[in-house]
Amino acid sequence: MNISSYLFGFILATLLGALFHLWRDGGILRLVLYLVLSWVGFLIGHLASGTLGFTFMSVGPVNLAGGIIGSVTFLFLGNWITQVQPELVARKES
Repeated sequence: MNISSYLFGFILATLLGALFHLWRDGGILRLVLYLVLSWVGFLIGHLASGTLGFTFMSVGPVNLAGGIIGSVTFLFLGNWITQVQPELVARKES
């Protein structure tokens, strides 16, 4: 892969993360979280689809379908995990 392929994947993953942030709303920390999740998910999805031989929607050496699926999966899982609120257990005072 050359630098333009990495840049294309980076820009696409950034766009997905920013659109997810726009849809789900949140502060600057959520934006950073969504961008990182999107970058990692795109990379893992791209590598996994290449390893499995899944070449649907390839643009040059970039596996778009795998990258997009990985990015969206990581974004939804990350959003779901950050929505979990731990329950406060009331302590019994003796």
